[in-house]
Amino acid sequence: MNMQTTPQQGVQPPPPPVTIQDMRLSVVMMRDILLKTIFRKNVDMVSDIATAICLPRTVTQELVDMAREQRLIEATGTMSATAGSEMGYQLTDAGKARALDALAQSEYFGPMPVPLTVYAEQVKRQSIRNIQITRDQLTGAMGHLVLPNTLLDQLGPAVSAGRSILMYGPPGNGKSSISNGIRDAMGDRIYVPMAIEYAGQVITVYDPIVHSKAEAEKDDPNSLRRRRTFDARYVRCERPTVITGGELTLDMLDLVYNPTARTYQASLQLKSTGGIFIVDDLGRQAEPPQNLVNRWIVPLEESKDILALQSGEKFEVPFDTLAIFSTNFHPNKIFDQAALRRIFYKIKIDGPNQADFLKIFAMVARKKQMPLNEPALVHLLKQKYPEINNVYANYQPVFLIDQMISICEFEGIPYQMTPELVDRAWANMFVEESEIVN
Repeated sequence: MNMQTTPQQGVQPPPPPVTIQDMRLSVVMMRDILLKTIFRKNVDMVSDIATAICLPRTVTQELVDMAREQRLIEATGTMSATAGSEMGYQLTDAGKARALDALAQSEYFGPMPVPLTVYAEQVKRQSIRNIQITRDQLTGAMGHLVLPNTLLDQLGPAVSAGRSILMYGPPGNGKSSISNGIRDAMGDRIYVPMAIEYAGQVITVYDPIVHSKAEAEKDDPNSLRRRRTFDARYVRCERPTVITGGELTLDMLDLVYNPTARTYQASLQLKSTGGIFIVDDLGRQAEPPQNLVNRWIVPLEESKDILALQSGEKFEVPFDTLAIFSTNFHPNKIFDQAALRRIFYKIKIDGPNQADFLKIFAMVARKKQMPLNEPALVHLLKQKYPEINNVYANYQPVFLIDQMISICEFEGIPYQMTPELVDRAWANMFVEESEIVN
């Protein structure tokens, strides 16, 4: 049974390897990455090599000594003036030849990859399902939104469970903002590997576009033991958030193979491990929504995903992601009941009532320095909204106030709110049916 933790408590970091055996990688693979890194980065001191391949100096020295025994590396016989008594090393002719052969097989060099089995252990330590989100944390992260308490009553248990969520309802009512608020409520940090290894293949995971790096820990370059408290092959990051919309296709959920470098890049959902995967505007993709959800059935039910290498070999990776689907369509129109059963929480996001609408309107006006005007608000509520059966949406206050600001700036007058300006702003929010030409 996993211990639940609050975001403030943090997660257990991956321990750094102490010996080559701790690496649980092929000795040949480690040796070749060492040679390729020395060749490509032109590093010659063990401390610099250790930084380049992200290993402790003691483990790096073991690899260097092994390569020296195979006559692939030799000592230069010179000491570095800036690195104390460190000996310099260089590739022998045989070492250069081996590095070139290894680069022809895979261009990957630099940080030593983490075996998939080792990474799976870390995923359990920092599982999204270990987090216990409180009402205060969720409310604090969504303080900029006006939400009914009943909605938080539904969202809280769904987020704490770390299971899939479907948010549906009319457009413009904050489904995307709520998804982002859930992400902000997490608040803690996890450890993302720069690359993982499976069957001798390297899969890069860390992506600076997806992963927000937390503060760095500095090492003492003159210390024989690295001061870092976790495995340097990982990057300490905020819990990741992957957001996709209408551009999402099924092949984006597979590994991306680079035929030139002969390496793989992690799929979107693998990059989101330990965080949130948001599928916004579900139903707007080229793929039918049913097909997209069918692709997620195994991951959602079994907490594991199936990926494939270029060879066709399939393998399992952890699926530890809070999947949030957001759609403007009614779920029954885009999913069958079998698909809906796989999504654990279905939450309807309705538009605000009149009281909440006014709260949002006043909050936006204050933020944008637009003075409120009672006759203009009465005109809006009594004359304009009855035209659309008093259906309010969260996006409307921002839209209307921005329109009135634009008009004021164009006319060269101070920001103000009048019934006339309300009418002009309202005219831009909707298209009359009579104006539509077939």
